[in-house]
Parts: sequence; C-alpha cells; structure tokens
Amino acid sequence: MSQETLGLYEAVVDEAALTRTVERFRSVGIRLPTFAELGDPATIPGSIVDKLADVGPDEPHPLNLFRVHWYNDEARTGRVEVPGYIELPSELTGVDARIILAIGDRFPMITAHKVLAAYSCLAPRIVAGAFDPTTHRAIWPSTGNYARGGVAISRIMDSRGVAVLPEGMSKERFDWLDEWIASPDDIIRTYGVESNVKEIYDECNRLAQDPQNVILNQFSEYSNHLGHYGVTGPALHHIFNDSGGKRLAAYVSASGSAGTLGAGDYLKERTGCHIVPVEALECPTMLYNGFGDHNIQGIGDKHIPLIHNVTNSDDVVGVSDRATDALFMVFNTAAGHALLADKGLAPSAIEQLRHMGLSSICNMLASIKYAQYHRLTSDDVIVTVATDGAAMYTSEIAKFTTRDYPGGFGAQEAAAAFGEHLGGESSAHLMELGQPETDRVFNLGYFTWVEQQGVSFEHFEDRRRQDFWNGIRHYLAEWDEMISDFNDRTGVAG
Repeated sequence: MSQETLGLYEAVVDEAALTRTVERFRSVGIRLPTFAELGDPATIPGSIVDKLADVGPDEPHPLNLFRVHWYNDEARTGRVEVPGYIELPSELTGVDARIILAIGDRFPMITAHKVLAAYSCLAPRIVAGAFDPTTHRAIWPSTGNYARGGVAISRIMDSRGVAVLPEGMSKERFDWLDEWIASPDDIIRTYGVESNVKEIYDECNRLAQDPQNVILNQFSEYSNHLGHYGVTGPALHHIFNDSGGKRLAAYVSASGSAGTLGAGDYLKERTGCHIVPVEALECPTMLYNGFGDHNIQGIGDKHIPLIHNVTNSDDVVGVSDRATDALFMVFNTAAGHALLADKGLAPSAIEQLRHMGLSSICNMLASIKYAQYHRLTSDDVIVTVATDGAAMYTSEIAKFTTRDYPGGFGAQEAAAAFGEHLGGESSAHLMELGQPETDRVFNLGYFTWVEQQGVSFEHFEDRRRQDFWNGIRHYLAEWDEMISDFNDRTGVAG
C-alpha cells in the first residue's frame, strides 16, 4: 500500500480530476471546512453561521459540513461554548473518580460522531484530486455508523457513497441508510455481525477491482486517526478544563477502527493521561488474542487496526455485551428508571442516559473498571465518549426482552441487572500494557495488514515508534492549506 492508499496526501495527484471536482462543487455551492475550523468552530466565518440558521441538522445540505464537530447545542442547530458532556453520578458508577462522557449524538445527519471520521477520510482525497465525484463511487466499509457517516458526507458533497456492513447490525442503521442512499445497490450486506470485519475486507477487495470504486477503509486511513487527533482531542481537552478536575487520569475509548483513540494521543501529550482502549469480552483480541461474536455495535472487530497507536496505549479493558445489553434495558425502560431514582439519581441524570448507546455504556463500564483497578479518587477525572445515543438501538429492546426476559423487564429484573453489572467491584479483564504485552498486541496486527492486506513490513514496523505518529501530524495543516486553495478555486463564499 502507498502513502496515498493510506490516506496521506501531500499534494495534488490528478489535476484533471481536481478541476472537474472544483467545477462540480462550484455549480452546487459546496465549501469545505478546514480541520482547524472543526476543531475550533468559533473560527467558522459568521456568514456561514448565519446561513446555517436556515438549514436543519438532518438535511442533506452541504452547509451541514460545518456542523461536523463537538460544539453543537442540544437542538443540533446552534453552537455552544463548551462541547456537551455528561458527568455520571457516583450513585451510578460506584466510584469516587469523576467519569465524563462527551455527547456524540449532537453531530449532524447521523446523530453519531462517525460523520467526523467520514469527512476526515474523504476531504483530503477530494482536494488532492484522488476522488472525482463525477466518476468515482466512495465505498464505506463499516460495522454501522461509519458507513452511515460516509453515505451522508458523500451525498452532501454531491458524490455517490456505498455502505458495506454486516447484515446483523441494528435495524435503525439500515432504516437510515434506506432513506439516504441513491439506489438499493448502494447498501451491501456482508455476512455476520459486529466482529465479522474480514468479510467486509473481502468484499472491498472485490469492489476495488473496479477502478471507479474508491475504498475509504477507516481501519487503515490515517486521516481517520488525524481527524480525531485534531478535532476530537481539543474538544475533549476543553471539556476536561471546563470540568474543573484536578487530574486527567485516563482517556477511555472502545476500539472499532481505533480512530477515536487518536484523541488520546492529543490528550496524553498535554496531560500525561493514560490511554485505555476497550474491547468486547466476547471478542478479546487485545486481552487474550481471542475471537468471537458480540453485540457491542461499533467496536471489537477481531483485529488490530492499522491506525491504532498501540505502543502509546497503557491499559486494555474487556467489557461483556451481557453487561451492555442489560444496562441498556435499565437505562431505557420505565422499570429501570424507577430503580435508578431509588438509587438516588436525579431526574436530570436519568434523562441524560438517552445519549448513551451500546458502545457508550461499554465506555462507562470500562472507565469504572479502570477507576477501581487504579484506586482513583475524587481528584481524578476519566474522559470518554458517548459515540451515539440510545435512539440508534430502540429495536434492540424487543430483541433483548424476547431473548433474556421472556416474562418482561420489571423491577426485579432491573435490580438484578444493576446489581450484577454495577453493584460490585470488579477489575477483572483489565491488563496493564508493559513491554511484553504491548509487543504482543502490536504484533498481532501483522497477520491482518502484512499477510492479508499487502501493507509493507517496513511500514508496519515503523508504527512501533512514536516518531512515526508524531511525524504524520503535519498533514492536518497541509490539508487545511489544500482545502483553502480548493475553496478559493471554487469561489464558494464563506
């Protein structure tokens, strides 16, 4: 794989394609935001902010590109000074450490943060002339939200997007895709569930035989990592500073593509916090070189992503989908809400739980495990992300009820679920990453990327060194220059 194949563009690679794209974007009025603007939306021109007032956050409108950031308000129409976040009460977590989740369901169009990853992967290709919307199709391999984000970004950038995802993902994902795609052929369902990523890769390798198809593989596109480093990282740092916490102990993030973990590099550079990747216990790739299926949708894809900065990680945590499924029931049913009120949670705290989908609950549980294992105090803050909200999984309630609670989910079932998964102290399935453990996790990626996907051994090994990761940061500034030049050529006003 070349640097360009991995999303690292330093210059225009096809001037003719770029010229066609400029003409296309000029004709439909598309202006691209820079990564700096998304990282600090206060720098977005006032004229664009004024125009956004007339655009709904779920409209397929190109101005929604300027909402692909963490600073949207509750209504998802305006901007706030500090990104929205939830601080979980100790009555829920059972630990003294402060656990804070950034709210991801305020992002436009898909109500999930993966729309940022999609923009991060497509925008550099657009301005480098590596993606021509007049001839190319953008292929978005995913286990759900990234494919939705890709289809949304493709559509508002007047391009054709194709979602490739396992057939076992939530009904809500497919319902959304049905409304946004140009043709039924633009959804490709592969075998399996969350952890069946090899099947996605196989389908993408087949699609790549057609030169009109451009594969935007979130697992190997460094622009995914860099987008979160440059946009999510500063937002989370802003949240921590706003919280008044004394010490940022850890950044916890479940790993799907590992893109969101890129924010941890930004935070660690500035605070010294630990970076804690999380996976499903039913598919414990990092913990035990294990494998299996699970239902924590969006994470745990049975391999080590190329863009995971493994050697900068400090701990690994495994969380069972039994826990996330059960607590999703607690957080989203009347019986569960009554129990939480009895536990002392304020109505406002209970209401905030709607921002937490399955992987968000996973992040919460991993944060609790980390706090227990490291004996954190009230001086310590753990920052994590609620990548999407409960609305993306409402159909799962009926499935969980039929499977696990055939007699219904009432007070007794809610109490049992809370007691089993939140009522005790357990730091099981947490591993500190010393040198041998780090090497083992890193080395596991060899089989996917070198043997199966054609990454050079030299490039694979370069990723062991932090010099490599520090050395790709400059692309963000270079892409911003290319985006600015592109906007100048289109003449679309800011």
